[in-house]
Amino acid sequence: MKQAETMAPIFGSFIARVLIALIFVASGAGKIAGFAPTVTYIASKGLPFPELAAIAAIVVELGGGLMLIVGWRARWAAAAMILFTLAAAVIFHNFWGVPADAAQNQMIHFMKNISMAGGLLYVLIHGSGGWSLDGRKA
Repeated sequence: MKQAETMAPIFGSFIARVLIALIFVASGAGKIAGFAPTVTYIASKGLPFPELAAIAAIVVELGGGLMLIVGWRARWAAAAMILFTLAAAVIFHNFWGVPADAAQNQMIHFMKNISMAGGLLYVLIHGSGGWSLDGRKA
């Protein structure tokens, strides 16, 4: 029984990191595969230098997501991903500024981003936990 009690938090923190990272890794990979449409979408929001913004998004999503999964500098990755996720919520999911027929969908995406930022905040505060490169150093 002691072994299971000891392994649960270690295994749980690893699974939690993987689950929160999956959406970022998939989104970053999708931006690589569809780079031109990503740049067009960013430009449609009036952001400057949309190509650089797309590259930055790929670095944060794919790079940060992989850093979370392996637990390497997870707090730094989580901090960058929190800022990115909150900015994306406000810029790309501004439910308060879209037509009524699109508001509910954008509000759901906005709240999804806020929820993801909450999970990332947990990593920022508590670190990567078990089964991580950061944990091996401790």
